Amino acid sequence: MIVQENFLSKLREFGLNSYESKLWAALLSRGSSTAGELSDMANVPRSRAYDVLESLERKGFILRKLGKPIKYIAVPPEEVLDRVKLRVKSDAEKHLMTIENLKESELLEELSLLHSKGTDLIEPDELTGVITGRGNIYNHLESRVSKASSSVVILATPSGLMKKAEFLLPLFKKLRKKGVSVRIATHNLKEARVIVDQLSQYSEIRQSNFEGRFCIIDNSEVTFMLQHDSVVHQNYDMGIWINSPFFSKAFAEAFETKWNSMQPLSGKLN
Repeated sequence: MIVQENFLSKLREFGLNSYESKLWAALLSRGSSTAGELSDMANVPRSRAYDVLESLERKGFILRKLGKPIKYIAVPPEEVLDRVKLRVKSDAEKHLMTIENLKESELLEELSLLHSKGTDLIEPDELTGVITGRGNIYNHLESRVSKASSSVVILATPSGLMKKAEFLLPLFKKLRKKGVSVRIATHNLKEARVIVDQLSQYSEIRQSNFEGRFCIIDNSEVTFMLQHDSVVHQNYDMGIWINSPFFSKAFAEAFETKWNSMQPLSGKLN
């Protein structure tokens, strides 16, 4: 049996490896068959066929018929899809439960202690990092902003501001309750009007007269992006994180000069 490689690659989206995809496709075309027949059809070594078919059976893709020789029956794809959905959901719930349990475990305390001790030994010029990929950058920013104790300053593009809003809104709400000052600058308020109206409930927002992408936290650390988000693919977006009060304070003071010349979005916040 000749099956196009792109078809087999699509079958892997069901969570199957190469041999599983080939044997399942072969069985779907036959309805019922022996391991030997399927091995020949799918060009899978006979020494592996039984193990692979056993794996497919465990995953709910096939059934084994009673009798000799042993034959296998393909489960209808519609039923398989439902089973895969349930398995993925179950696995995700288990992983989430494991993560939640770790938050309250002694293991996390021990890991945090190791990290804090290790950080004390690091030279200031080593407290830097490169973050690649927009998703990773957003995760990094969410983590760092949530730890702010006095101030957060953000310069963002309107599109970037709207994309980050999902995690910024609840974070800013919590920060305001803690008394943390949050200031945002973006260069085109009209383009981001909807999200600006929401963010202005918990932060001060001004019209920027220059473009850039960075975040300053507590005047002690800075994360800045190297390119405009409209000219770089999200997978290749790159940010630089610098944990240096000396550098960050100078960066913040330079921004402060610009901030004072920016037009406020509205009057004083309620």
